Amino acid sequence: PDRPDEMQRITEAGGWVIFHNGATRVRGILAMSRAIGHRILKPEVICDPEIEITTRTEGDDCLILASDGVWDVVSNQMACEVVRQCLDDGTPPDLHLPAAPAPAEGQHQQSSRRCNVAAAALGRFALGRESSDNISAIVIDLKMRE
Repeated sequence: PDRPDEMQRITEAGGWVIFHNGATRVRGILAMSRAIGHRILKPEVICDPEIEITTRTEGDDCLILASDGVWDVVSNQMACEVVRQCLDDGTPPDLHLPAAPAPAEGQHQQSSRRCNVAAAALGRFALGRESSDNISAIVIDLKMRE
């Protein structure tokens, strides 16, 4: 809701945006202007997604999808560092999570397990930084590391 275009859309729908303790919130409640199923804040908060189509490049390592509970306390750079370490060697950086086991099933299973470890590491990292919001993360390995 801190983007000028979203703020304008919210106010035109009869709502307002409050800046409180460094956070921008719709009616002082929600830190997002688009969400699924928030009936209390309708019509200000809408479920229409913003879609951006991006061409992938050789340099794209992974895709990180996470809720605002992660992004409120973890920078993009730090998230990338945590995830990259998990994907490269299956070991999360000092977060007391088990390393991803090297399965006999093959490369796909190993990559999948490393993605799970990376997503769990992001969640733990956000908890360690005392996030007070919902924490969810999904990591997709775009390189299928060995």
